[in-house]
Amino acid sequence: MQLIDIGANLTHDSFDRDRDAVLQRARDAGVAKLVITGASREHSPKALALAQQHPGILYSTAGVHPHHAVEYTEECDAEMRALLAHPEVVAVGECGLDYFRDFSPRPAQRKAFERQLQIAVDTGKPLFLHQRDAHDDFIAIMKDFEGRIGAAVVHCFTGERRELFDYLDRDWHIGITGWLCDERRGQHLRELVPNIPAHRLMIETDAPYLLPRTLKPSPKDRRNEPAFLPHIVQELARDRGEDVAETAATTTATATAFFGLG
Repeated sequence: MQLIDIGANLTHDSFDRDRDAVLQRARDAGVAKLVITGASREHSPKALALAQQHPGILYSTAGVHPHHAVEYTEECDAEMRALLAHPEVVAVGECGLDYFRDFSPRPAQRKAFERQLQIAVDTGKPLFLHQRDAHDDFIAIMKDFEGRIGAAVVHCFTGERRELFDYLDRDWHIGITGWLCDERRGQHLRELVPNIPAHRLMIETDAPYLLPRTLKPSPKDRRNEPAFLPHIVQELARDRGEDVAETAATTTATATAFFGLG
Protein backbone atom coordinates (compact mmCIF):
# COMPACT_ATOMS: atom_id res chain seq x y z
CA MET A 1 0.00 0.00 0.00
CA GLN A 2 1.62 3.20 -1.24
CA LEU A 3 0.03 6.42 0.02
CA ILE A 4 0.44 10.15 -0.59
CA ASP A 5 -0.14 12.62 2.24
CA ILE A 6 -1.23 15.78 0.42
CA GLY A 7 -1.06 18.05 3.48
CA ALA A 8 1.50 17.82 6.25
CA ASN A 9 2.89 20.83 8.14
CA LEU A 10 6.35 19.34 8.55
CA THR A 11 8.02 22.72 9.04
CA HIS A 12 6.12 23.04 12.34
CA ASP A 13 8.50 23.44 15.28
CA SER A 14 7.10 20.33 16.97
CA PHE A 15 9.02 18.32 14.35
CA ASP A 16 12.34 20.08 14.88
CA ARG A 17 13.55 17.48 17.36
CA ASP A 18 12.91 14.38 15.23
CA ARG A 19 11.94 15.32 11.66
CA ASP A 20 14.12 12.63 10.07
CA ALA A 21 12.61 9.96 12.31
CA VAL A 22 9.12 11.20 11.45
CA LEU A 23 9.89 10.82 7.75
CA GLN A 24 11.32 7.34 8.28
CA ARG A 25 8.21 6.26 10.19
CA ALA A 26 6.09 7.59 7.33
CA ARG A 27 8.06 5.56 4.78
CA ASP A 28 7.80 2.46 6.98
CA ALA A 29 4.02 2.97 7.12
CA GLY A 30 3.73 3.08 3.33
CA VAL A 31 3.56 6.85 2.84
CA ALA A 32 5.64 7.10 -0.30
CA LYS A 33 5.31 10.84 -0.98
CA LEU A 34 4.26 13.91 0.98
CA VAL A 35 3.27 17.45 0.10
CA ILE A 36 4.52 19.89 2.71
CA THR A 37 2.11 22.73 3.34
CA GLY A 38 3.41 26.27 2.94
CA ALA A 39 1.03 28.62 4.74
CA SER A 40 2.94 31.83 5.51
CA ARG A 41 5.85 33.99 4.43
CA GLU A 42 7.96 32.24 7.05
CA HIS A 43 7.00 28.65 6.38
CA SER A 44 6.55 28.54 2.59
CA PRO A 45 10.32 28.93 1.97
CA LYS A 46 10.99 26.36 4.69
CA ALA A 47 8.63 23.92 3.01
CA LEU A 48 10.50 24.29 -0.28
CA ALA A 49 13.87 23.84 1.42
CA LEU A 50 12.65 20.65 3.07
CA ALA A 51 11.30 19.33 -0.22
CA GLN A 52 14.62 20.03 -1.92
CA GLN A 53 16.37 17.89 0.70
CA HIS A 54 14.24 14.87 -0.26
CA PRO A 55 13.78 14.96 -4.05
CA GLY A 56 11.11 12.72 -5.45
CA ILE A 57 9.65 12.08 -2.00
CA LEU A 58 8.76 15.48 -0.59
CA TYR A 59 7.06 18.32 -2.46
CA SER A 60 5.66 21.59 -1.17
CA THR A 61 3.07 24.29 -1.63
CA ALA A 62 3.60 28.03 -1.33
CA GLY A 63 0.98 30.39 -0.01
CA VAL A 64 -0.42 32.48 2.80
CA HIS A 65 -3.16 31.05 5.01
CA PRO A 66 -6.04 33.43 5.82
CA HIS A 67 -4.81 33.55 9.43
CA HIS A 68 -1.73 35.35 8.08
CA ALA A 69 -3.50 37.50 5.47
CA VAL A 70 -2.29 40.77 7.01
CA GLU A 71 1.25 39.88 5.93
CA TYR A 72 0.25 39.72 2.25
CA THR A 73 2.08 42.73 0.79
CA GLU A 74 3.50 43.39 -2.66
CA GLU A 75 6.79 41.97 -1.40
CA CYS A 76 4.98 38.87 -0.17
CA ASP A 77 3.32 38.41 -3.54
CA ALA A 78 6.71 38.56 -5.25
CA GLU A 79 8.09 36.02 -2.77
CA MET A 80 5.26 33.59 -3.45
CA ARG A 81 5.73 33.92 -7.20
CA ALA A 82 9.45 33.23 -6.85
CA LEU A 83 8.78 30.12 -4.77
CA LEU A 84 6.23 28.83 -7.25
CA ALA A 85 8.80 29.00 -10.03
CA HIS A 86 10.49 25.97 -8.44
CA PRO A 87 9.39 22.55 -9.75
CA GLU A 88 9.21 21.15 -6.21
CA VAL A 89 6.42 23.63 -5.39
CA VAL A 90 3.38 21.88 -6.79
CA ALA A 91 0.45 24.09 -5.72
CA VAL A 92 -0.59 27.62 -4.77
CA GLY A 93 -1.70 27.86 -1.16
CA GLU A 94 -2.67 27.16 1.50
CA CYS A 95 -5.01 30.03 0.73
CA GLY A 96 -8.66 30.87 1.24
CA LEU A 97 -10.95 32.26 3.91
CA ASP A 98 -11.41 31.51 7.62
CA TYR A 99 -14.26 33.32 9.36
CA PHE A 100 -14.26 30.84 12.26
CA ARG A 101 -11.27 32.40 14.00
CA ASP A 102 -10.90 35.71 12.14
CA PHE A 103 -7.22 36.00 13.02
CA SER A 104 -6.95 38.46 10.13
CA PRO A 105 -9.63 41.02 9.18
CA ARG A 106 -12.03 39.66 6.58
CA PRO A 107 -11.22 42.32 3.96
CA ALA A 108 -7.54 41.40 4.28
CA GLN A 109 -8.40 37.73 3.92
CA ARG A 110 -10.38 38.33 0.75
CA LYS A 111 -7.64 40.46 -0.78
CA ALA A 112 -4.90 37.93 -0.01
CA PHE A 113 -7.08 35.14 -1.41
CA GLU A 114 -7.71 37.04 -4.66
CA ARG A 115 -3.99 37.78 -5.09
CA GLN A 116 -3.14 34.11 -4.74
CA LEU A 117 -5.86 33.06 -7.13
CA GLN A 118 -4.26 35.38 -9.66
CA ILE A 119 -0.95 33.61 -9.09
CA ALA A 120 -2.69 30.32 -9.90
CA VAL A 121 -4.00 31.87 -13.11
CA ASP A 122 -0.54 33.14 -14.04
CA THR A 123 1.40 29.98 -13.17
CA GLY A 124 -1.14 27.32 -14.12
CA LYS A 125 -0.44 25.46 -10.91
CA PRO A 126 -3.28 23.86 -8.93
CA LEU A 127 -4.82 25.41 -5.83
CA PHE A 128 -4.57 24.14 -2.24
CA LEU A 129 -7.58 25.77 -0.59
CA HIS A 130 -8.82 26.47 2.94
CA GLN A 131 -12.39 27.38 3.84
CA ARG A 132 -14.01 27.53 7.25
CA ASP A 133 -17.30 29.25 8.06
CA ALA A 134 -16.92 31.42 4.95
CA HIS A 135 -18.56 29.32 2.25
CA ASP A 136 -20.63 31.95 0.47
CA ASP A 137 -17.81 34.50 0.19
CA PHE A 138 -15.41 31.70 -0.77
CA ILE A 139 -17.64 30.56 -3.62
CA ALA A 140 -18.25 34.15 -4.78
CA ILE A 141 -14.53 34.89 -5.01
CA MET A 142 -13.76 31.62 -6.76
CA LYS A 143 -16.57 32.31 -9.22
CA ASP A 144 -14.80 35.51 -10.28
CA PHE A 145 -11.91 33.32 -11.47
CA GLU A 146 -13.98 30.63 -13.21
CA GLY A 147 -12.52 29.54 -16.52
CA ARG A 148 -9.08 30.91 -15.62
CA ILE A 149 -7.89 28.66 -12.79
CA GLY A 150 -7.04 25.01 -13.17
CA ALA A 151 -7.40 22.17 -10.68
CA ALA A 152 -8.30 22.92 -7.06
CA VAL A 153 -8.51 20.89 -3.86
CA VAL A 154 -10.45 21.99 -0.79
CA HIS A 155 -8.01 20.70 1.79
CA CYS A 156 -9.15 19.32 5.15
CA PHE A 157 -12.82 19.30 4.22
CA THR A 158 -15.02 19.47 7.33
CA GLY A 159 -18.14 21.10 5.89
CA GLU A 160 -21.74 20.15 5.36
CA ARG A 161 -23.53 18.49 2.45
CA ARG A 162 -24.31 21.76 0.61
CA GLU A 163 -20.65 22.78 0.69
CA LEU A 164 -19.45 19.40 -0.54
CA PHE A 165 -21.80 19.36 -3.51
CA ASP A 166 -21.02 22.98 -4.37
CA TYR A 167 -17.36 21.92 -4.66
CA LEU A 168 -18.05 18.72 -6.55
CA ASP A 169 -20.35 20.55 -8.96
CA ARG A 170 -17.31 22.67 -9.86
CA ASP A 171 -15.10 19.59 -10.32
CA TRP A 172 -12.90 20.51 -7.38
CA HIS A 173 -11.06 17.87 -5.38
CA ILE A 174 -11.63 17.07 -1.71
CA GLY A 175 -9.00 16.38 0.95
CA ILE A 176 -10.06 14.22 3.90
CA THR A 177 -8.19 14.20 7.22
CA GLY A 178 -8.49 12.57 10.62
CA TRP A 179 -11.42 14.91 11.31
CA LEU A 180 -13.36 11.93 9.97
CA CYS A 181 -12.34 10.05 13.12
CA ASP A 182 -13.73 12.63 15.56
CA GLU A 183 -17.01 11.36 16.97
CA ARG A 184 -17.80 14.83 18.34
CA ARG A 185 -17.34 16.89 15.17
CA GLY A 186 -16.79 14.53 12.24
CA GLN A 187 -19.69 12.10 12.36
CA HIS A 188 -21.44 13.84 9.47
CA LEU A 189 -18.38 13.27 7.27
CA ARG A 190 -18.81 9.51 7.54
CA GLU A 191 -22.17 9.90 5.81
CA LEU A 192 -20.82 12.31 3.17
CA VAL A 193 -17.60 10.66 1.97
CA PRO A 194 -19.34 7.97 -0.14
CA ASN A 195 -20.55 10.82 -2.37
CA ILE A 196 -17.03 11.87 -3.36
CA PRO A 197 -15.99 10.36 -6.73
CA ALA A 198 -12.74 8.42 -6.48
CA HIS A 199 -11.04 10.70 -9.01
CA ARG A 200 -11.81 13.71 -6.78
CA LEU A 201 -10.74 12.24 -3.42
CA MET A 202 -7.38 12.66 -1.68
CA ILE A 203 -6.10 12.02 1.85
CA GLU A 204 -3.99 13.99 4.28
CA THR A 205 -2.97 14.14 7.92
CA ASP A 206 -2.61 17.92 8.38
CA ALA A 207 0.10 16.91 10.85
CA PRO A 208 0.85 17.88 13.57
CA TYR A 209 -2.82 18.81 13.88
CA LEU A 210 -5.96 16.64 13.83
CA LEU A 211 -4.65 13.49 15.46
CA PRO A 212 -7.28 10.79 14.69
CA ARG A 213 -9.25 10.22 17.88
CA THR A 214 -9.80 6.56 16.97
CA LEU A 215 -6.07 5.86 16.79
CA LYS A 216 -5.01 3.33 19.43
CA PRO A 217 -2.65 3.61 21.15
CA SER A 218 -2.60 7.38 20.99
CA PRO A 219 0.79 9.16 21.22
CA LYS A 220 1.33 10.75 24.60
CA ASP A 221 2.26 14.12 23.10
CA ARG A 222 -0.96 14.16 21.00
CA ARG A 223 1.07 15.06 17.91
CA ASN A 224 -0.23 13.83 14.59
CA GLU A 225 2.28 12.65 11.97
CA PRO A 226 2.22 11.23 8.43
CA ALA A 227 2.77 7.65 9.66
CA PHE A 228 -0.83 7.70 10.88
CA LEU A 229 -2.21 8.20 7.35
CA PRO A 230 -2.98 4.46 6.91
CA HIS A 231 -5.36 4.69 9.86
CA ILE A 232 -7.30 7.46 8.11
CA VAL A 233 -7.42 5.36 4.94
CA GLN A 234 -8.85 2.42 6.86
CA GLU A 235 -11.61 4.56 8.36
CA LEU A 236 -12.33 6.20 5.01
CA ALA A 237 -12.52 2.87 3.18
CA ARG A 238 -14.96 1.51 5.73
CA ASP A 239 -17.23 4.53 5.38
CA ARG A 240 -17.12 4.30 1.58
CA GLY A 241 -17.81 0.57 1.58
CA GLU A 242 -14.52 -0.15 -0.19
CA ASP A 243 -11.55 -2.41 0.33
CA VAL A 244 -8.67 -0.52 1.94
CA ALA A 245 -6.39 -1.39 -0.98
CA GLU A 246 -8.86 0.18 -3.40
CA THR A 247 -9.13 3.42 -1.43
CA ALA A 248 -5.36 3.56 -1.10
CA ALA A 249 -4.80 2.99 -4.81
CA THR A 250 -7.37 5.49 -6.03
CA THR A 251 -6.37 8.29 -3.66
CA THR A 252 -2.72 7.81 -4.59
CA ALA A 253 -3.52 7.88 -8.30
CA THR A 254 -5.66 11.00 -7.88
CA ALA A 255 -2.96 12.83 -5.89
CA THR A 256 -0.27 11.85 -8.40
CA ALA A 257 -2.30 13.24 -11.28
CA PHE A 258 -3.47 16.37 -9.44
CA PHE A 259 -0.01 17.51 -8.32
CA GLY A 260 1.86 16.08 -11.30
CA LEU A 261 4.08 13.92 -9.12
CA GLY A 262 5.04 11.51 -11.88
